[in-house]
Amino acid sequence: MSGAPLCPVVQQVRPVSAAPRLEPAEMREAAHCLVVDADGRRIPFGTLYRRQKVVVVFVRNFLCYTCKEYVEDLAKVPRSYLQEANVRLIVIGQSSYHHIKSPHVKSGMLLGSIRSMWRAMTSPAFDFQGDPAQQGGTLILGPGNEVHFLHHDRNRLDHVPINSVLQLAGVKTVNFTNKPQIIDI
Repeated sequence: MSGAPLCPVVQQVRPVSAAPRLEPAEMREAAHCLVVDADGRRIPFGTLYRRQKVVVVFVRNFLCYTCKEYVEDLAKVPRSYLQEANVRLIVIGQSSYHHIKSPHVKSGMLLGSIRSMWRAMTSPAFDFQGDPAQQGGTLILGPGNEVHFLHHDRNRLDHVPINSVLQLAGVKTVNFTNKPQIIDI
């Protein structure tokens, strides 16, 4: 999904330490904001969480190395885990929908920044995606207007650990390391 710029209600998500509650008027306003899916179709944000629980991850953009690597790890969550828990995983960034198909940080700051800049320079028409000052966040919503969890990223490295989000949503956790697991019997 993409949405540029994010709806004002979504930009003002409170930190996780605050009560996870948006006012009914704020939820109605957010529900009517349009987002764009991977095929370029505009759909109201509220349709994403109307009938089932969803984990919504807002990323700064898809060229930022921390966001790109975080999204790569989100893609490792088995679909069967999400289906078992009846949870949908959605990623929204402030960029063109063309970029959608395109601790989870694997690059150092220098190399990661160089890679981000290279991706930006080699993408179509210097496609610098949205406001670089905008941060991301994570919500667990639905079904309906129920907010189960919300977190507003304070900076580009402040993503909620994926397994924490999965646990809060009732989804099995995932081993993100490349090391073999040792199971005690």
